[in-house]
Amino acid sequence: MNILVWHVHGSWLTSLVQGPYTFLVPVTPERGPDGLGRARTWEWPRTVRELRPDELRAADIDLMVLQRPHEVELAQEWTGRRPGIDVPAVYVEHNCPHESAVDTRHPLADRTDITLVHVTHFNRLMWDNGRAPTAVIEHGIIDPGHLWTGAEPRAAVVVNEPVRRGRTTGTDLLPGFARAVPLDVFGMRTEGLAEHLGLPPGRCRTRDLPQGELHPAMARCRLYLHPIRWTSLGLSLLEAMFLGMPVVALDTTEVREAVPEGAGVVSNRFDVLEDAVRRFAADPAYARVTGEAARAAVQARYGERRFRDDWERLIKEVTR
Repeated sequence: MNILVWHVHGSWLTSLVQGPYTFLVPVTPERGPDGLGRARTWEWPRTVRELRPDELRAADIDLMVLQRPHEVELAQEWTGRRPGIDVPAVYVEHNCPHESAVDTRHPLADRTDITLVHVTHFNRLMWDNGRAPTAVIEHGIIDPGHLWTGAEPRAAVVVNEPVRRGRTTGTDLLPGFARAVPLDVFGMRTEGLAEHLGLPPGRCRTRDLPQGELHPAMARCRLYLHPIRWTSLGLSLLEAMFLGMPVVALDTTEVREAVPEGAGVVSNRFDVLEDAVRRFAADPAYARVTGEAARAAVQARYGERRFRDDWERLIKEVTR
């Protein structure tokens, strides 16, 4: 089976392409947003093939996996086939609704021929899905191993573009946390964050690392801090739990489902969160035990095998 899918979210797609299919990934000369091609920072199997737009028109395609509204028209333009009509299609919604938590109508809400796949139950609940058939396939993570050492009494934070995204990613909360424990902020375009927040560089280090170096660097931190207010369930939170890190997170979106009792501290009370990061930083034994519970919990719910099984069931359903 040949599955057309755009390279949009590298971490998520890395888990998807481990399945027993051939994945056709569009590539353009400039490798822009619509033509990134194969990943350069993740390891993908040979079953992931790059195809130029002109090659897609002649390619055999059994299923289209769409992830952005404009891909509905783009797929028809590049392949000559209409998603959901000429070729079975699903649309993966990675995000929470932005405009309103309850009144935002999904771009595919009027389509009955394309299954809308949400990555969390929270997202399916909050989007107005209209007449679209829906499914939920929760994240699946390729286990990086229990790498946590907690050698540095610092909190790891993973966020891309924290200055631009501001309150959405809880950037404004970081100075309060930094007074409790020094921060290592990993991600893209994090430069200038300490100055933007008025923090001494030692209290807020920013690190843009290649994917292969990210997990070991995170795992040297005593704990993982997830200050996100309003995004879908972050893969970085689940990855930190796989690493064996204790987590401290805001009690928003799907976080409470992902972090059960004993695996970390989840709250919307800043004093509770601040006390938690202080305690983990000061007590390596407590951090270790909590991190082991976090790893066990995430393995049980967000493993790669479960993710692949869920996708195989859905693929058979929509292509039969």
